[in-house]
Amino acid sequence: MSTPVSTSDAIITHRTATPASGTWLRFRAMLGRSRTWIHAHPRLRAPYRLLVALAGLTVMAVGLVLVPLPGPGWLIVFVGVAVLGTEFPAAHRVTTVVRRLAHRLRLWWQARQQRQNTRAYS
Repeated sequence: MSTPVSTSDAIITHRTATPASGTWLRFRAMLGRSRTWIHAHPRLRAPYRLLVALAGLTVMAVGLVLVPLPGPGWLIVFVGVAVLGTEFPAAHRVTTVVRRLAHRLRLWWQARQQRQNTRAYS
């Protein structure tokens, strides 16, 4: 049932350049500069990490409350882990594993759809 995935398949490709991606790239660059500035000032590091931890845990708590309800509960939980992953290495590793599994699941689903389409036309 599992589909073998090579290391080249595990690399998640980015979308092609669109006008919106230029805005996204500028926003990410601004966030990178602000994080660099915060980490350059030792007195701001601990409060910043605390704020990131509180934000990530809050998002995760909301996601866990939404898990039994219809909607994107688990997705919100993983977004919370991704927020924590911006500052904490353990959460970043969890995010990397989840992204890798999601990528493998998408590849498996696409291969399954192709097999079903070829059977339908045979």
